[in-house]
Amino acid sequence: MTTIGEMGEDALIAAFAPRLPVTDSEILGPGDDAAVLAVDGDLVVSSDILMEDRHFRMDWSGPEDVGWRAAMQNLADIDAMGAVPTALQVTLAAPPSLDADWVLRFADGLREACEPHGVGVIGGDLSGAREVSVCVTVLGETHGTEPVTRDDALPGQVVAVSAPLGAAAAGYVQLTEGRRIDEETIGLFLRPRPRIGAGLEAALHGATALMDISDGLLRDAARIARRSEVGIAIRAADVPVHEGARFAALELQIDPRPWALTGGEDHHMLAVFPRGSAVPAGWTVIGETTDAFAGVRVDGEVPEDLGWDHFGG
Repeated sequence: MTTIGEMGEDALIAAFAPRLPVTDSEILGPGDDAAVLAVDGDLVVSSDILMEDRHFRMDWSGPEDVGWRAAMQNLADIDAMGAVPTALQVTLAAPPSLDADWVLRFADGLREACEPHGVGVIGGDLSGAREVSVCVTVLGETHGTEPVTRDDALPGQVVAVSAPLGAAAAGYVQLTEGRRIDEETIGLFLRPRPRIGAGLEAALHGATALMDISDGLLRDAARIARRSEVGIAIRAADVPVHEGARFAALELQIDPRPWALTGGEDHHMLAVFPRGSAVPAGWTVIGETTDAFAGVRVDGEVPEDLGWDHFGG
């Protein structure tokens, strides 16, 4: 085993960089003080961080999984604006004792997630640290369309999701309890697979508000409700639950619906559409917006649990 401390920064970069994906938007990529991209339309930017033992565990996730997750959750943020992701900047901090092969396989995970979408890694930084952490900045472009925010939902519109929910939560519970009931849901926790392009699809179908479900359906719906100053009424029976989550819940003898309502990290899209407009095929209508109350209600009741809070656990 060769550690990154033994290899040194320059040698690590020389081994790491060729494994990264390239974007057609790149004019100047890694290796200089900054990268240069060609942009079509407005520039859309987001960032995220993953910290060891907070967002991933080494005993659960291989380095390719961490790279995949780091990329995919950021691509979903750009898609959730109705934009197209083009490039990532990735900063990796790690202890000098980390195996250099971990870093190279991490790059492979980034490439596996990004290449099908034409997204490149155009630079970033390396730093020493006590534990592994990954910070990603993602860039996207609108190609002349208007970004879709969380702000413009109106009362009397319909609320829909782009895919069944609860898979990541089911996978997390299985890993936590040391059970391997459904391998698909475990895999979807380790490597989220939202359909990148669903957000742009929603935008082209007239969505008035849009975001990806990262912290749980109810918490993220509450964010749209607050920003748009509407209430959101959700019908629990209409919320689609991933089949693997249903199977795992059956084996665990629990109700899978809380996974779909409050479990995050599926990164599928949540959108509001004008009533009577064509909701995209494959989406599921789960409720409506209203001016009768503020916030989110499920089957008419205020939920006790909204989902993941980064500072509340």
